[in-house]
Formats: sequence, C-alpha cells, structure tokens
Amino acid sequence: MQVYLPIAEVSVNAFLLLGLGGLVGVLSGMFGVGGGFLMTPLLFFIGIPPAVAVATEANQIVASSFSGALAHFRRKTVDLKMGTVLLVGGLIGSAIGVEVFRILRQMGQVELLVSLCYVVFLGVVGVLMFIESLSAIRRANNPNRAPAKPRKHHTWVHGLPFKMRFRQSQLYISAIPPLIIGMMVGVLAAIMGVGGGFIMVPAMIYILGMPTKVVVGTSLFQIIFVTGFTTLMHATQNQTVDAVLAVLLLVGGVIGAQIGARIGVRLRAEQLRVLLALMVLGVCGKLLFDLVVTPAELYAIGEVAH
Repeated sequence: MQVYLPIAEVSVNAFLLLGLGGLVGVLSGMFGVGGGFLMTPLLFFIGIPPAVAVATEANQIVASSFSGALAHFRRKTVDLKMGTVLLVGGLIGSAIGVEVFRILRQMGQVELLVSLCYVVFLGVVGVLMFIESLSAIRRANNPNRAPAKPRKHHTWVHGLPFKMRFRQSQLYISAIPPLIIGMMVGVLAAIMGVGGGFIMVPAMIYILGMPTKVVVGTSLFQIIFVTGFTTLMHATQNQTVDAVLAVLLLVGGVIGAQIGARIGVRLRAEQLRVLLALMVLGVCGKLLFDLVVTPAELYAIGEVAH
C-alpha cells in the first residue's frame, strides 16, 4: 500500500515504514537505545531525503522520551535542577545546529554533511562498542578476573567556577560542564536527528559523576524539550517535518519495542551489545559505500531551498 509523504515528496510503501519503525522499536526494547542513530540512516536507504529524515526522526524521539521520562518521574529518579542546566545548553546547541543545517541546505550540502556525520559517529561508536563487548565477554568467561577499579569521586570538573548544588544527584559542581554537554547534544539533535543519550549518559556518569540511578531519567527529561524545540525549529525554518512519516514510524516503533523487550530478557547483555555493535558497523559501511561509489545517475535535477 503506497502512501504519499507530502513533505518528503515521495511515495513509500506504508508497511515498509511500519516495518522499519517496528525493527528499530525491537532494537530499542532489546538494547535500551532510542534507535534514532539507526532509523535516520535506514530512512536514507529507502529514498527519504536526509533533511526530512533528520527533522522527522527528532519528532519521533519526543514521544518515546516523554513515555520513558514519565516512568522515571514516578520513581523519583529525575534531577530537575541538573536537567534544567543541561536543557539550557541543549536549547542553545539545537538553535546553532538548526541554523547550520539551514545554511548548508541552502548551499545544497546538507546531505553530504549528515552522511559524513553518521559515517564518523557510527564508525567510532560501533568500534568502541564492539571492543568493549568482547572485553566484557572475556571477563564474564574468566572466573579469576580482577575486580573493577572504583571510579574517582573528585576530578578536574570539581575545580571549575560557577558551582551549583544538585541535591538529587548529591553533587556540588560547576554548571559549565553540564552546559557544554547539553550544547553538544543539542547540536547533534539538530544535525543528525538523534536524542543524544548515547553521549549524554556516559558523560553524566564519568564526567559529572552523577549516580547511575538518576542519569537516565534526567537525560530523558532534557531530551524531550531539546528534540521538541529542534522539531519546532525545523518545521518553521526548514519545513522538513513530515507528519505522515512520523506517525507511521511511531506506530511501528511502539509495537516493536514491546516485542524487543521480551526478546532482550532471553539474551545475555554482552551478546546483545556485540549484536548491536555489528549492526551499527554494518549501517556505517553501507553509508560509506554510498558516499564513495560512483552513482548510477551522475547528474540530478533538484531545487535549492531558499
């Protein structure tokens, strides 16, 4: 059943979009990831223009993050003060990212930028994840392994000015690092259509020193508003949010997440991470191949956005 996507200006099989949403939903349920970093390249592969794929995927992340954040609010594992500082940085970063996106779209270079960002990002994350997963499997199979070293509680972050007290996280640190982390995530959300949790969560744990139990909820709280703001900016400035595409992906994703959660409990965490790393590297390889291979059509007639 073909459906016409008015903003993307292409016709796509509705069941294909539901299937893609379901596939990424399964991955989300199995691996505990948002899936935006895989969904956006998959949309490229089926012919959705990168500008539309990025803006629409940011819209989908709002819904999934809101659902997750509600659960953490009920468990009281959200640091609202830390989330607000991250949010301020995120809004600044997303505004910068949308403006860069708009300028490059006018120049006709946005597809190259998004593809290059994904190749670099997926390549680095995939390799690091694969190495870490193999190490985890070796440690699990070695009964005589040494215990993990405790994390340092005082780092260079504690020496910076403009300190604030974050009671929920039991921290007294500078507001500068959370602002910078938030800005980085905001730029990523605008240019790549991802929530940025894959960067924010490790940064909050290892740089800021936040307790793990409040990290995910606080990250989701910030992501809701940053991706919502990014979607609004893309819709008003770039006109690249396709509501029909977003609804189809969202329906598939909700169903797939339930299936993935049930599959995930049957596999070991180390095996899951290896599978995810291989999938990330596979998508990276396909994007890189598309960038370097000579296209079948050397010239295309297109219209530059104004």
